[in-house]
Amino acid sequence: MYANKKDQSIGLLLKALLKERSLSMRKLSALTGIDTATISRIANDKQQAKPEHLQQFAHHLGVPAYKLFKAAGFNFEMQPEQQHSDIHASVDTIQEILASSNLFDQQYTTERVQQELTKYEKYALTEEGKRIIMEEFQAKVDQVSGAGPFIDQLKLMHKLFCKNKMTLEERSIIGSALLYFVLSADIIPDYVFPFGYLDDAIAVQLVLNRLPQIKATAQQGDNQL
Repeated sequence: MYANKKDQSIGLLLKALLKERSLSMRKLSALTGIDTATISRIANDKQQAKPEHLQQFAHHLGVPAYKLFKAAGFNFEMQPEQQHSDIHASVDTIQEILASSNLFDQQYTTERVQQELTKYEKYALTEEGKRIIMEEFQAKVDQVSGAGPFIDQLKLMHKLFCKNKMTLEERSIIGSALLYFVLSADIIPDYVFPFGYLDDAIAVQLVLNRLPQIKATAQQGDNQL
């Protein structure tokens, strides 16, 4: 099984996956839109696979894309506990991939995502912001076929937001992630990592990190009363 083969090239891995799924290179070409000759050169280690190639292979072959990225020579390591998460990587690992890919400059950072979240926090408390979250969230989920990173966390956030059983600060922060998912243009292009939506994943992680801090601060305030 490919997962047990260390130091396996992208060519060997791709051939193994095609064999396991009884797919020809011509059929994979039809599925992905990638020229058959290009797939053949990648499978025979005669051409470097591009990130968009790997994303397409992962999607249509049904494997975590980080395995293909690693086999293709992208320099990053996965921790065991990360391998079963929705995005198959932590925010730190995402940043390592962006750095190793040499495709982006410093503007594609967590700070950029945080700036967008901050912009949406107040908007989430307006009537228009609430309407967008309530009415347009499911359409966006359907648009990505429910396959985006952290989609389960986003659905939970949406459920909590709709129930309205939280403080205004919590509602503002959770709403910012939901608005980011529904409205934002991608800061990081979707093809870079498994199934795209990297910046949405970073946004959700930032919000999940903030919520316990808010509760801890509130608890300290209550203890001081």
